[in-house]
Amino acid sequence: MKKARVLVINPNSNASVTRGLAEALQPFDLHPGIRIDCQTIVDGPFGIESDADIEAVVPLIVDHVRSNADYDAYVIACYSDPGLVECRAITGKPVFGIQQSALATSVARGARFGVLALGEKSIARHLKYIRKLKLEHLLAGERSLDLSVDEAANGSSTMAKIIEAGRRLVDERSAEVLILGCAGMAVHRSVAQQRLGVPVIDPTQAAVALAVGALL
Repeated sequence: MKKARVLVINPNSNASVTRGLAEALQPFDLHPGIRIDCQTIVDGPFGIESDADIEAVVPLIVDHVRSNADYDAYVIACYSDPGLVECRAITGKPVFGIQQSALATSVARGARFGVLALGEKSIARHLKYIRKLKLEHLLAGERSLDLSVDEAANGSSTMAKIIEAGRRLVDERSAEVLILGCAGMAVHRSVAQQRLGVPVIDPTQAAVALAVGALL
């Protein structure tokens, strides 16, 4: 049986983030009809943390999708969803942004969600997107972890910051679901969920789940 192939694109050039994504997505590879490939855009910024980074990476993502036209679906593994509209315009195949996918997954649960963001500037971008999708009534709140993308994936204090901020969102803002607001946090989802006692959504896993559902 030919497998349907999903390409997960890490738009930053940090290979450790891509390795973390591949680790977090291993359960999907157990499906006999699905193959998940994770790739790094080597010319991208080391971390996508500003509006300038987002603007710079959009054409790189579009080119990467265009040059990998043999895949059946695509996931853009950056929480700002850069290039999502542009990529959907150049292919008839499904393209998923991880922020949009995480929010859709949360809404499907009918729950108030909290977001763990890299920094304060990230929160401003997220809120704009949430308002655009008309989901602000379900937003319990956002908390900044004050991390870079690399620290989110590899920092020794990342888990402690996730737990502290997540606990505040649950206890103080009545969040019923927590969303990890960076693809680099994927490796922390399982432990964070166990320790916080509420569902924790990794946005890349959410996007791949939607991609798999669209292909089967």
